[in-house]
Amino acid sequence: MIRRATRTRVRLAGALGIVGCLVAGMGPLGLPQVVGAAGPNVVSQWDKIAEDTVVGSGAFQIEGWVYMSYEGIAVYNAVVAIDGGYRPFGSAIAAAPGASADAAAVEAAYRVLVHYFPASAATLGAAHAASLLSIGPGQATTDGIAVGQQAAANVIAVRAGDGLQTPIGSSSSFPTRTPGPGVWRLTPPAYLPPQTPWIATMTPFVVPTADRFLPPPPPSLSSPEWVAQFNEIKAVGQDSSTLRTPAQTATALFWTANAVRQDSLTVRNLAAAMNLSVVQTARLAAMADVVNADAGISVMYAKYHCLFWRPVTAIDPTSVKPSGDGFGPVPGFDDGNAATVEQAGWRPLVVTPNHPEYPAAHGTLTSAMDEVLTQFLGTNRIDVDVHGFDASGPAGNLNAVHHFDRANDLRAEIINARLWAGLHYRGSSVAGVDLGRSVAKYDLKHAFGPTP
Repeated sequence: MIRRATRTRVRLAGALGIVGCLVAGMGPLGLPQVVGAAGPNVVSQWDKIAEDTVVGSGAFQIEGWVYMSYEGIAVYNAVVAIDGGYRPFGSAIAAAPGASADAAAVEAAYRVLVHYFPASAATLGAAHAASLLSIGPGQATTDGIAVGQQAAANVIAVRAGDGLQTPIGSSSSFPTRTPGPGVWRLTPPAYLPPQTPWIATMTPFVVPTADRFLPPPPPSLSSPEWVAQFNEIKAVGQDSSTLRTPAQTATALFWTANAVRQDSLTVRNLAAAMNLSVVQTARLAAMADVVNADAGISVMYAKYHCLFWRPVTAIDPTSVKPSGDGFGPVPGFDDGNAATVEQAGWRPLVVTPNHPEYPAAHGTLTSAMDEVLTQFLGTNRIDVDVHGFDASGPAGNLNAVHHFDRANDLRAEIINARLWAGLHYRGSSVAGVDLGRSVAKYDLKHAFGPTP
C-alpha cells in the first residue's frame, strides 16, 4: 500500500503490546520498555546533525554510512558507559557516578564529526554550544563531557588506518577483468569514474571480512536465467516502457531517495513513536549505522569482485563511452546469446550509478536495515512507514510514504523497484537482499546486545 504524507507514522501496538506509552519492564530481545519524553531526545538531535553533515559533505551513500557509524558508535559507547543496559562496542569507558548521558552523547557526536569534517567546525561548534546550554552547567555535565570525549577518541583511534580514503567521493584503482561480454563498463550519460572502489577493501566494523558472505557469481550468459533476466529488465526497466505502470514508476523513483537520510529518518521516527530513552535511541541508531556500513562494505567488495555489466551496457552495446573508457573497445560487446536481442538507444528509467551491477547495493542496504527493524522490534511484523522520494515534489524530498506490514514486504518492494528503475536484474537484487540479511544477522548477533 502506498500513501503520501508529510511525516512518518509508525504503528507498533500490535508488535509490542503498546497502548499510549511504554511501561517499565523488559521487551523483545531485552529491550527495556520505559516511559520517555515526547519529541526528539539529544541522541536523535545529533543523529540529524550527523546526517546533515555527512550528506552535505557530498559523501556517496555507502561512504556516508561509514561516517555515520563513527558518530553512532561513539554516542552509543558514551551513553552505555553511563546508563548501562547494553554491551559496549569495543572497550568499556569508566564514568563518574551521576554523569550526564545527554552531555556525553553531545560531546561524543561533536568530537567525532568535527574530526572528520573540519570544514563544518563552525556549524558543529554552534550546535554543540546550544546543546550544552540546554543541558546546563554542573558537575554532571562536566563528567558527561569527559565520557563523550573519551568515547570519541576511542573510535577515532580504533578506526585509524581502516581504509577510509579522502577526499570524500574519490575513486581509486582496483583489479580489472579482461574486456568481454558481461564485464562492467562506464555508463551513460556522464561516464563517471568508478564510485569509491576503495570501500571494498575497508576493514568492516563487526563482520570479520568483506567476503564473509560473498554471493554466488551472476548467471552465465548462456543460461536460461540470464535470458529471463535480460528480457525482463529490457521490457519494464526502459525509460519509455509502456509495460511499467504509473504506480511501478513511482515506486522505482521512491527508492532513489538518499539512503542515509531515508534510514536515519526511520530511526528517529521510530525512537519518537516508541518514546525510546537516550540509551535505547543510541543503540538503535548505532545498529542501523554499523549494519548499513558493513553491508555496504560487503556489497562493494562483491561488486568489484564480480565486475558484472549493467543492463544499459548489456542491452545497448553502443552505450559505452564513444571516446573509450579504458575498460574495453568501442562499441561494447553483445552477450552472444541468440535468445536475447540488443537494442541501440535503450536507456533505464533512472540514471545508472557509477559502480558495477552485481549484487544490488540498494537491495543489500534495504534488506540489512529491514533486519535491524526486525531484531529491534522482535517481530517480522514491522508495521512501519518509510519515507522516500516523491517525483512531484522538489529535488531530494522525502515526501512519499510507503507502508510495510511485514519485513518481507519491504524486501519484495526493493527487488521490484530496482528492476522497474532499469538498474538491476532481478537476480542481482535477490542476491543483494540475501547478502544484506546475512551481514545484519551476523553483526547483531555479535554487537549491541543487552548486558547479562
